[in-house]
Amino acid sequence: MPALPLLPGLLLLLAAPLALAADGAAGDLAEPSSKVRAGAKHVVLFLVDDLGWQDASLPFHTERTPFNERYRTPHLERLAAEGAVLRHGYASAPVCTPTRTAIHTGQSPARSHITYWTLYADRDQTTAWKRGEGERLVAPAWRTEGLAPADPTLARLLSQAGFWTIHVGKAHLGGIGSPGEDPRALGFQVNVAGHAPGGPGSFLGLHQFRAKGRRGEPGASVWDVPGLEDYHDHDVYLTEALAVEACREVREAARAGKRVFLSFAPYAVHAPIMANAKYLANYPDLDPKEAAYATMVETVDHALGALLSTLEQEGMLDDTLFVYTSDNGGLSAHARGGPAHTHNRPLRSGKGSSYEGGVRVPWVVRWPGVTTAGAVHDEPVISHDLYPTILAAAGLEAPADHAIDGRDLEPLLRGEPQDERPLVWHMPHFWGVHGPGIQPYSAVRSGDLKLLFLQGDERLELYDVVADPGEEQDLAAERPEDVARLARVLAEELERRGAQGPVRRVGDAAPQPARGVLEVLGATR
Repeated sequence: MPALPLLPGLLLLLAAPLALAADGAAGDLAEPSSKVRAGAKHVVLFLVDDLGWQDASLPFHTERTPFNERYRTPHLERLAAEGAVLRHGYASAPVCTPTRTAIHTGQSPARSHITYWTLYADRDQTTAWKRGEGERLVAPAWRTEGLAPADPTLARLLSQAGFWTIHVGKAHLGGIGSPGEDPRALGFQVNVAGHAPGGPGSFLGLHQFRAKGRRGEPGASVWDVPGLEDYHDHDVYLTEALAVEACREVREAARAGKRVFLSFAPYAVHAPIMANAKYLANYPDLDPKEAAYATMVETVDHALGALLSTLEQEGMLDDTLFVYTSDNGGLSAHARGGPAHTHNRPLRSGKGSSYEGGVRVPWVVRWPGVTTAGAVHDEPVISHDLYPTILAAAGLEAPADHAIDGRDLEPLLRGEPQDERPLVWHMPHFWGVHGPGIQPYSAVRSGDLKLLFLQGDERLELYDVVADPGEEQDLAAERPEDVARLARVLAEELERRGAQGPVRRVGDAAPQPARGVLEVLGATR
C-alpha cells in the first residue's frame, strides 16, 4: 500500500476532471474493422455494486430523464463517447453473487446453481416465501459455498495465459469457510480488500471500514473490509482508497511490462448509504438520504476517471477492453429516500425483483478497434456474455468440458447483425423484502417479449419490455400463444442448463423446473 503521505496527491487525482481532448479521446479512436478480429492486450472489468439503470448522467433510456439530471458522472459519459452504450444490458440475477459468479464462469445461475447471494459456505440464509394461510415455500438446494478453486474462472485462465490478474474491492464469490472466499484461490494473483461478505461495514476510513466503527463501538464483525489498515483512522472514503490501490497496481504491472486483467469492484453503491462529505454541496435540493446516495455515485465516477487517467498515462488505454456495468438493479425497496420501488423509473421495482428494475443495468464497453465511438446498441446482452467475450479478446477459449451460457459480444459490438437468442433468469429464492416482483421466479426474454414465471404465486406474466419498459401492461391474457411459446422456451432452457427446481413446500421433494413452468401454463389455459 502507498505510504500515507502520498495519499492526498492520489486523492486529488480522483477528483481531477478528464478532458475529452486527451490522448485516446473519442475523435482519435480508429474505427472498427469488420474483417479483422481485434484482441485486447489488457482487460478492465469495472463492476459497480447495486448501480441502477438510472443512476448516471448518461442515459440508457431512449430519452433523458430527471434521474439523469440528478447524477454527476462525466467520466462515464466520456467512456460512452469513446465506446459503446448497450441500452438493453442485463445482470444475470437481481442480487449480487449469482451475477458476479456468472461473469467469472460464463455460466448462468440456472446452470451453476449459485442462485442467491452467499455469506457462510455451509448455510442457506434465504427467507421462506409465504403463500396463503401459513403455507411456507423454501428454496431448492443450491451452491451456498459459491465458486471453488476447480472452477475455470476468468482470472485462472487469464493468469495461465500470462496476464497479471488483480482484484480490488468487493469479491463476494465464495462463502465464509470456503476457499473461494479469497479471490486468490480463484486465480487472482493480487487481492485488495476482497472477501466473502457482500457489503462494507462502513465507507469511512475514520470508522476503519468497520460496522461497529460506524456505530462508535469497538470490535469486529464479518462485514469489516479487510486489508486496508493503512487507511484506518484517516478521512478517506472506501471507494477512494480502492481506486488509489487499483491505480497503484496498474502502474506496477505496466512498469513490469505485464498484461493486466483488473477486476475493480467498489463496494459502492451498496448499503449502508453513506455520504462522501466532499460532494454533498452538489446536491442541496435532494432528500438527505438521496443526496448521500448521489455522492456515492459521484465518487464511483471519480474512481472511473482515475483508472482511465492511469491507463492513459501508462500508454495502456487504447490496448484495453474496458467494461463498465453493475451486478444487479438499483436498490429501491428500502434504505433510500422518497417512495420505495421508484428509484429506477421508468423501470419497475429494483434490486431483488423479477421486473426490469431488478436486472436491467448500465452497460458501457470501450474496445478500440471494435467499438465505434459513440455507438448505441439495443440488442439484449447479459452478464455471463462477458466470460466468452473476454476470453476471446485474450485469444483464449473456455475448457472443452466447461459449458457456458454466454455469447462472445465482439460481433455485436462491431455492429454486425445477431441471431436472436433467449436470455434466462432463475432465482428460486425470496430476497426477504416485499415489493413488486420480489419473489422466487424464473424468466425468459426473447425478442421484445419477457415472460415471468412467478414461482411464489404460481403465475405467468408477459410484457413487451421495448414498448413497455415499465412492465405496466401484462399481455398474458391477450397473447396466450406467446405465453405458451415462451413458457416452453423457458422450460427447455431450464432443463438444458440443469436448473434446480422452483420453490417447494417444506418437506416436499423438489419438482423439476420445466414441470413447474408447464404446470402453471396448463392451469392457465
